[in-house]
Amino acid sequence: MTLQANFEFSPGFASPVASSQSVFRCIMNALARPGSVQTIADVVNVPSLLMPATAAVALTLFDHDTSIWFDERLGAEPDIASWLRFQTGAPLTGDASLAAFALIHSGAALPDFESFALGTPEYPDRSTTLVIQVDTLTEGPELIISGPGIRGTSSLRVGALSSDLVERMQANRTLFPRGVDLLLVCGHDLVALPRSTHVSAGKV
Repeated sequence: MTLQANFEFSPGFASPVASSQSVFRCIMNALARPGSVQTIADVVNVPSLLMPATAAVALTLFDHDTSIWFDERLGAEPDIASWLRFQTGAPLTGDASLAAFALIHSGAALPDFESFALGTPEYPDRSTTLVIQVDTLTEGPELIISGPGIRGTSSLRVGALSSDLVERMQANRTLFPRGVDLLLVCGHDLVALPRSTHVSAGKV
């Protein structure tokens, strides 16, 4: 057996049930409190280019019924596709508009939201959740956020995000209840920006 196969078939979580429950709570807390930083303590066996929080989200939320799309940079690493197939059983798709989840290696290379599933008025949940890796969740241009789950307004600083993210998020919000949801990950940390969140530019 090769080293690659050993890596591929190693358990993602040391304690799959307890770890997935813990990560699920983190994700739900992040979605309920947009802009709040949730730390995923569970250590996973992570392929190259995937941050621990990205891998933890995949192990917790992906299954046989969730189609996955990932960008060209992640697609260039064959270990990632093999790991996702073995660990989650989730089908991979080359069509972003059919994906339940999208993995994006860098927030600075964010595809157009319109290329993903945006849901329908009858089934708004049939949209894509974007899992976006960023350089930092403590530095960079300030984002002012408001909406459900936020008392008044809150601020968030994210490094290496697309320069037009504010405009994209504002356009995304006008589609509500349709639209995409964002999970920003950095290392073991996770922040959610659901489609219902209003985002504006703060201090540079």
